[in-house]
Amino acid sequence: MSGWLFAGGRLLRAGLMIVAVVVLAFGLVRLAPGDPALLMAGEAGVDDANYIAQLRHTMGLDQPLLAQLGHYLYGVAHLDLGYSYRNQASVWSLIAERLPATLLLMGSAFVLSALLGVGLGVLAARSHQRRGWLDGVILQGALLLYAVPSFWLAMLLVLVFSVQLDWLPAFGMESVGEPLHGMARLVDAAQHLLLPCLSLTFLFLALYIHLTRAAMLEALQQDYVRTARAKGLPGTRILLAHVLRNALLPVVTMAGLQLGQLASGALLIEVVYAWPGIGRLLYDALTQRDYALLLGVFLVISFLVVGFNLLTDLLYRWLDPRIGHGGQGA
Repeated sequence: MSGWLFAGGRLLRAGLMIVAVVVLAFGLVRLAPGDPALLMAGEAGVDDANYIAQLRHTMGLDQPLLAQLGHYLYGVAHLDLGYSYRNQASVWSLIAERLPATLLLMGSAFVLSALLGVGLGVLAARSHQRRGWLDGVILQGALLLYAVPSFWLAMLLVLVFSVQLDWLPAFGMESVGEPLHGMARLVDAAQHLLLPCLSLTFLFLALYIHLTRAAMLEALQQDYVRTARAKGLPGTRILLAHVLRNALLPVVTMAGLQLGQLASGALLIEVVYAWPGIGRLLYDALTQRDYALLLGVFLVISFLVVGFNLLTDLLYRWLDPRIGHGGQGA
């Protein structure tokens, strides 16, 4: 299978997956108990049946379910995610305002967990090969991080580094009431990002360490490694140029799968740290029964997850060109 055909097949599959997620999310949201029109009328202190009926008509809730679904799919096809009557703004504008913060948090945590996980996994594998003590220390530390609940670890980091030591800010994305510019603003943003990023990183660090270590140890036993050693190649070159590239294949697969969990994990972290991302926006939309905003956030998160998995498939094909040939990786 050619590279373009492989990419086209994966792209078609990704598009169908997004459509399926939109339909499923729409059905689940509409099946949830509660009436947004009644909720909004109650908060406004209005108990008039005509007013509630007008609200339902304005929000499109008086139409049959299939008609609502068709109207929503038509809007999505035209890049229209609807209007949030709770916030008196378009869904696109609300998401666009919060999305950069979530991408910053997810991207930082993903890169940090992957780099640290692969690096520590390589160190653990080399230490195991030499029967060193570092292997046990890294594995036990990774197991400890994996066993600790993420919300408890996040609150512990706030208690230690924000409350007790007063080194880092506990909440938000930037300091309020302090107009900063240039390098001072960059440092302030990095300080606010550090604790949420570490909390999200620790969720996946242990998996990368164990997977990289196991893949490295397996690759070190292969015949091509013995051949490279027999040719007199330096150990570092063998490790980085030959062993690590083959060992990264399962790590890349796991990284793509973890991106979905990373998006869901970011929701909890954003709530704990009051991080102004779409995770926090999703939480607010859920509590307010804002259907349009809730579906819009679902769609964006689904697009990110499916898109990241598509990139994972393409990267996997680049690392191992055999994928897609002879029925492999189909």
